[in-house]
Amino acid sequence: MRHAVIMAGGSGTRLWPLSRAERPKQLLDVVAAEDGSAHSLLAEAFSRLQAVLPTEQIWVCTAARYGDQVRAALPELRADRLVLEPVARDTANAVGLAAALVADVDPDAELAVVSADHVIRPVERFADALRTAYDLLAVRPRALVTLGVTPTSPATGFGYVQKGAPTEVDGASEAASFREKPDLATAEQYLASGEYVWNSGMFVWRAQTVLDALADHLPESAAGLGRIVAAPAGQERDAVLAEVFPTLPKISVDYAVLEPAAAEPGRVAVVDLDVDWLDVGSWPALANTLTADDAGNATRGLTVLLDSSGNVVLSEDPEHLVALVGVRDSVVVHTADVTMVCPVSDAERVKALLGAAQERFGSRFG
Repeated sequence: MRHAVIMAGGSGTRLWPLSRAERPKQLLDVVAAEDGSAHSLLAEAFSRLQAVLPTEQIWVCTAARYGDQVRAALPELRADRLVLEPVARDTANAVGLAAALVADVDPDAELAVVSADHVIRPVERFADALRTAYDLLAVRPRALVTLGVTPTSPATGFGYVQKGAPTEVDGASEAASFREKPDLATAEQYLASGEYVWNSGMFVWRAQTVLDALADHLPESAAGLGRIVAAPAGQERDAVLAEVFPTLPKISVDYAVLEPAAAEPGRVAVVDLDVDWLDVGSWPALANTLTADDAGNATRGLTVLLDSSGNVVLSEDPEHLVALVGVRDSVVVHTADVTMVCPVSDAERVKALLGAAQERFGSRFG
């Protein structure tokens, strides 16, 4: 049976001060709807999967401290489909935990792993790509399939996947190699060649396949996950999870599973995801979800701008006006307890700014 898990455990530090440790970006209502309302990235990811799967086959993996917020945001999510990590141990263990729990209820499960912080349009193309990836598992049961976004620019902020020969399924190719985030000249070469796609960080495989791969390449995690799922569901399993999960080695699923498997011919494949794809990981990216004026100012909330252009301005307080005059290419964010200003060009440094605030004030503003 086909299942999917939404990975929703990140805290979104590059979207500080709007995103906080106790209120992460995937749960913020930042995606504008056609009727003028807004909803969360998590809600959008859940709705996107409902175009492909029955609701009862959709899972969410998140940090334990976000459990109540996720339940409130997704009233349709079945209670036993919520996977709670007691601590963060990177994506190999998060994906492994989800795969172990899914396999426990459906040993033959085919599992898609998708992100909670992407905006993907149109949904129909996403659904077609996901179905293609599932279809590939029918002819290659041990395959590890990644979804590769058709690049529209020589982006340096994404990893890349090099496509090889076509597979037996239309729209899927062999994954020839995985490449780290390139410099601009290399990214331009990738784009010109037509051989590369952006690595979306979304995958499709059999749940047991990824567990077997962890057993081969990360046996300590595989053994720990086995202990967790061997315990009866409920309080006993929760107790084992709390004891074992924090001891697992931190490593990403790319390093633990994808890279070793890529050395095996025919093991890793890539499916083309030809969509408008936005990874909402920074303020300039989030600006694409906001309303923009003729001067390129992306705003939300109570704002007024005079002789200003290229700004990202957000006020969370409905009674607080943010007013700019003569300001260019800046990010201005006002929340109840923090006002943050930085050049758009320095938006990637917001994570470091949060670190400096925490060093000076502790967790008060985090």
